[in-house]
Amino acid sequence: MDRISKTVLHLIIINTIVLILTALNEKGLFLPQINIVGSFALHYFENPNFHWWQYISYMFMHADFTHLLFNMYALWAFGTPLENIWGRNKFLFFYFSCGVGAALLHTGVNYYYVHHTLDALGSMGVTMEDLINTVNTNSYPRVWTEVASVDAINNMGSTFASTTVGASGAIYGILVAFGMFFPDAKLMLFFIPYPIAARYFIPLLVALDLIMGFVGGITIFGGNIAHFAHVGGALIGFLIMLYWKKHNFDKNRWDRRL
Repeated sequence: MDRISKTVLHLIIINTIVLILTALNEKGLFLPQINIVGSFALHYFENPNFHWWQYISYMFMHADFTHLLFNMYALWAFGTPLENIWGRNKFLFFYFSCGVGAALLHTGVNYYYVHHTLDALGSMGVTMEDLINTVNTNSYPRVWTEVASVDAINNMGSTFASTTVGASGAIYGILVAFGMFFPDAKLMLFFIPYPIAARYFIPLLVALDLIMGFVGGITIFGGNIAHFAHVGGALIGFLIMLYWKKHNFDKNRWDRRL
């Protein structure tokens, strides 16, 4: 395995520092006047707590050490070969593009979940302000169940109030690029003790996320996973790779390592 590249190392260090500072902040030991999670995790865009910079900052935040460990291991293992091929600038452009793309698809899916139910409740005069009050009070008028199911109402509220953290969307883009450069590299899933070529392994991983995004439930990734963010990162990574291949982007001046 390649020695860790400089930009990948810097990203790992930054992500680790952010996790430590976030933990200290939650204990009131670092900038207690600021809620780091509330300010920098990605909120649903119609939530009053949303800020534009969260589309970038959420990539540097993680739920816990295990979440960080898995993502940073993947960044090291799959990102290092790519940085060695591309150089710093192109690698960072790809990484952040996939992370933002992941967040945008995740936001689009959340918009559907929120407004599919909210629009139905609109026949009763329910507005976005009513939804915000529902989230703030953690309760809703029972008359709403005459129009929408309890599950749909709860899903609408939880989606509106949820936050998203992690570099996983960007990592999925990295995985796709790695698979396109090294299709015969052998990789393994935890529950399958046999190596699988990247050309099969990575599409399988993305397909699992796509399926679980629709059906929900606990997967090998754990619970409470933003599956469509994973799919979004993979999709953007695939599209960028196709564009670069078609236009022979490796010959552009900005690819040069600085």
